Formats: sequence, structure tokens, C-alpha cells
Amino acid sequence: MESKINYTIVGLFVVILTAALLSATFWLTRQYGQQTYDSYFVHLTESVAGLNIDAAVKYRGVDVGSVVKIGLKADNPEVVVLLLKILQDIPIKTDTTAALNFYGITGLAYIELKGIDQNAALLKRENNTIPVIPSRPSTLKRIDQSLSQLAEKSIETLENINLLLGHKNIKNVELLLSESKELLKDLRVQLEGIHRLVDNGVAMENQVAATAEKISAASTSIKRMADNLDNNSTGLSQEMTRGMRTNFSALNQLLGDLDILTGSLQATLQGIKDSPADLLFKRTQPTPGPGEEGYDESYYDK
Repeated sequence: MESKINYTIVGLFVVILTAALLSATFWLTRQYGQQTYDSYFVHLTESVAGLNIDAAVKYRGVDVGSVVKIGLKADNPEVVVLLLKILQDIPIKTDTTAALNFYGITGLAYIELKGIDQNAALLKRENNTIPVIPSRPSTLKRIDQSLSQLAEKSIETLENINLLLGHKNIKNVELLLSESKELLKDLRVQLEGIHRLVDNGVAMENQVAATAEKISAASTSIKRMADNLDNNSTGLSQEMTRGMRTNFSALNQLLGDLDILTGSLQATLQGIKDSPADLLFKRTQPTPGPGEEGYDESYYDK
């Protein structure tokens, strides 16, 4: 009797456990069946190696769907067509883009969705056709494009360097450097001559200044002598006094002209001292001298 009761309890427990498992399976299946999906196409122009059917579709890293079908476009086999199913409550907008991405170094791929503008309109069906999500290049493709562009630029740069360092250009550069060296030597010689000229001009200016002072003193002495002679002319005849006055007057005028000439020479030497480059390049306009157009006597009286 006890044996029959134990079998009954075990059988009842198995029935209850089986019913619980069936209920859980039904509940899970029911929940899964209630999820609704929308279909979208994605057109890719790169290889989809590593992407399989049922591969995940992620939106900023969150699973939102899967890949249903992979194929080639009928009129253009260079384009890969993907059919995706995405949860209906995921907002796929007109600015949403899809790209191929990979799980680390495993080689397995998935589809990554990304949006930018939160205010963009939703991507909807038109004329009962499945909408197309625009694609963007994958990270590997962008790296490959960047490396290709870098290689092209490097090749172009090397070609330009080869042209620049060609045999003909090297000879031209050597000739240019040689001529520059000769020009520097000539300029150095010219500068030494200019320095000597300036030094001689300074010495001459000092001598001219001293001579001018002596001429001015002599003119003053002659004028004083003429005045004294005029005052003491009672013992001399009228003719002799008049002749001496005339000679003294001419001498005084000569000394005055010599004084003006000395001032002009001083100005010229000062100009050479201030701008020695005028001897080679004639940058400044020379000051007109006595008898030339534009002559200003007051300039030499300074």
C-alpha cells in the first residue's frame, strides 16, 4: 500500500512540473509573438564578409533587430542589398544611417544604426514599398580610403622631390649659389670702399669746418682793417683810399663765396655720411648748389 502511494505522489509532481514548464513556454512564446517589426532595406557598396543572416542590428550599441536577407542588387551586382527587421517602437528617421561594424578582431559583423537630428521626420513607407535606410562607409572602409589617399599623396610628393632634385635643377642651384657667393664678395668690397669714403669724408668735413672758421675770422679781420683804414685815411690820398676799399670789398666777396662753397661741401659730406648707399643706388635727391635751379642760400646758412 505504501508503494502505491509513493508512485502517486511522484506522478503528481511530474504532472505539475510539466504543466509549469508548458505554461512558462507558452508565456514566453506569447510575449515573443507580440513583438512587431518593421522591414527596411540597406544598400551597401562594400564587402559584407563576416555578416550572416540573423546577425544583430544595433542602434548605438542596443539590439533592435536582425538581418533577414542578404543579396545582390539585380541591376547592379556591385551593390549589396540587406533586408532588416527592426522593432516597431524604434524611431527610424530620415537622418538615420546604417554601417557595417565588427566585433573586435573576431571577423563577425553586425549592422550599426546611427541618427543625428532628434527633430528629423520618421522614415515611412511610400506606396506600400519597404523604405531604404541610407548607408555610410564602415570604419575599415574609411581607413582604407584614408590610406589610399595618403599613398597617392606620398607618391606625388616623391615625384615632385625627384623632379626638384633632378640633374638639371641641381646644376642650376649650384650656379645660383656660386653667383650669390660672388655677389656677396663684390658687395663686401663695395662696403669696405664706402666705409673708407665715409671715414675720409668725416676727416675732410672736420678740415673744411676748421678752414671755414679761419676764413670767417680772416673776413672779420679784413673788414675791421678796412674800417680802421677808413677811419685813418686822413694821411693818405683819396685815390689810394678808394682803390684799397675796392680791393678789400672784392676780397670780402671772395671770402663770402668761399664760405658758401665750404657750406655746400659740408652738406655734401654730411649727406654721404647719412646715406652712403647713395653712392651705389642713388636713393636720395642731391641738394641744388649755387647757380642751380632750386638753390636755397638759407640751407647753407644753417
